[in-house]
Amino acid sequence: MIKIYTLGGYEEVGKNMTAVEYDGEVVIVDMGIRLDRVLIHEDVEFQKMSSKELRKLGAIPDDRPIRNKKVVAIALSHGHLDHIGAIGKLAPHYPDVPIYGTPYTIRLAKSEIKGEEYFEVTNPLYETNYGEIVQVSENLAIEFVQITHSIPQSSIVVIHTPEGAVVYACDYKFDNNHPYGERPDYKRLKELGREGVKVLIPESTRVAEETKTPSEAVAKMLLEDFFLYEGLEADGLIATTFASHIARLQELIEIANKMGRQAIFIGRSLAKYTGIAKQLGLIKMKGSRVLRSPNAVSKVLKEVSQARENYLLIVTGHQGEPGAILTRMANGELYDIGKRDTVVFSAGVIPNPLNIAQRYALETKLRMKGVRMIKNLHVSGHASREDHRYLIRMLNPEYIVPAHGEFRMLTHYAELAEEEGYMIGKDVFISRNGHVVEIP
Repeated sequence: MIKIYTLGGYEEVGKNMTAVEYDGEVVIVDMGIRLDRVLIHEDVEFQKMSSKELRKLGAIPDDRPIRNKKVVAIALSHGHLDHIGAIGKLAPHYPDVPIYGTPYTIRLAKSEIKGEEYFEVTNPLYETNYGEIVQVSENLAIEFVQITHSIPQSSIVVIHTPEGAVVYACDYKFDNNHPYGERPDYKRLKELGREGVKVLIPESTRVAEETKTPSEAVAKMLLEDFFLYEGLEADGLIATTFASHIARLQELIEIANKMGRQAIFIGRSLAKYTGIAKQLGLIKMKGSRVLRSPNAVSKVLKEVSQARENYLLIVTGHQGEPGAILTRMANGELYDIGKRDTVVFSAGVIPNPLNIAQRYALETKLRMKGVRMIKNLHVSGHASREDHRYLIRMLNPEYIVPAHGEFRMLTHYAELAEEEGYMIGKDVFISRNGHVVEIP
């Protein structure tokens, strides 16, 4: 019998963690954090907080249901904090258990571990290539299948068991025209469908949207259509997007170069994500600068304010997060933002009440200063309804356990599954954090 422990991400978007058990052995997939619960964001060092404090706040998964299990491996699907952010807090509960992921994911995980102040993480970390099947016990093996998302080297994680494959698809979309060549491995996904998929564990964040999620090429076109317009009249140009969205950052660098401006990255998380991407050859930083220290930020922004037409500032703060660079600018710090400046939001608002409120406050402050705002030059990295339908049809799983979403999102996925011939309670199971789904 296969058991699916739904530990985190089954009541919210965030703090993702799932465990798959077969014959007494367990593979954990992801150890994420829920950022909004502690008013933190990509620029804040939450490693300084205790795991007890974070768990009490509901910011990290409660892994106690599997603490005494025989865990043989930890697999990381991709490098977003809602999938790897709790690794420094939770991996020490499973000392010396190996952690696997793609090279970019593992290096980001190492960065999180390096900053951990409460625990010593002794787990070995292994960079795994697409297509490689890693035998982690006599009965269990893991595989990383290439998929597209809003961060490089994302994976669909496959756990091979004697009863069939357990396929964990959190997060993904089917991007067939990615500007920098990333492409889903349709061939392998179809092979898995023929070989036999026992359980599919898919994200459900945008399943209610009755469309197919557009390609990143659309976002690139939206940005170029605005920035490279011959009639553009703007002195100060400021763009904000997810620090981990390397493709989007590459697009902004290329746009700055075409405009004859210098791209300047400001924010600790932007330095981290682009630095690791550059090591792996995932981004070309030609013509750009990255500011790391507070002194450098203050000095350079003074220079920029005197010749705004020469620069494109790329900053953190698209959700209005306290302490992020754009929020500080709106508060009158660092840079005299005002009527001469245009702010481009190349990110949507993450749909929870805290983010919506923070973003509203940020926009209000910018508007009061006379800043021109261009919003939503963006496409999502998450699968919409037709992406999900295609995955179900490719894999033809026996059972489905929707994940990565609020309860309403999980039920929207169940509705789609019923359209495809499944039945809630029979072969589609809606779960909650801390529960276990037993697969017959």
